[in-house]
Amino acid sequence: MDLTKIVSISGKPGLFLVTGQGKNSVVVESLLDGKRFPAFAQDRMSSLEEISIFTTTEDMPLKQVFKNIYEKMGEKLDFEVKKLSTDELKEKFGEVVPDFDEEAVYPSDMKKVFNWYKLLTEKEMLDFTEEEVEEEKEETPETPEENAEE
Repeated sequence: MDLTKIVSISGKPGLFLVTGQGKNSVVVESLLDGKRFPAFAQDRMSSLEEISIFTTTEDMPLKQVFKNIYEKMGEKLDFEVKKLSTDELKEKFGEVVPDFDEEAVYPSDMKKVFNWYKLLTEKEMLDFTEEEVEEEKEETPETPEENAEE
């Protein structure tokens, strides 16, 4: 799962895919409506690859949070984020990030994470199969006998 080309732009709803380079800007495409426009340095963009969630121990990368949501809740969320109360939202978020820092992670951040996950799964931009294959390779190390047969 590569999140380097997916960005959030401060003050603009949704997520954006970086599609090219312009003069003094990057060209982005909205994942909500497909419109393309230039984004400039003052637009304060954040790549999803660089975003992490504050926890009581180490910060958890957003990629890992998405993976946890997938493992615990599946590809489709069975709840409407807007309709959840703050307590329900914290409970759902606590399922995927059990040790999140309650003073540093606001309900608006939790809503964003769930909404981003929903948008990215709808657009089929999250692929968890490649990581599962890598994990299987790590779990089954080759033994010297297997190498001798080749």
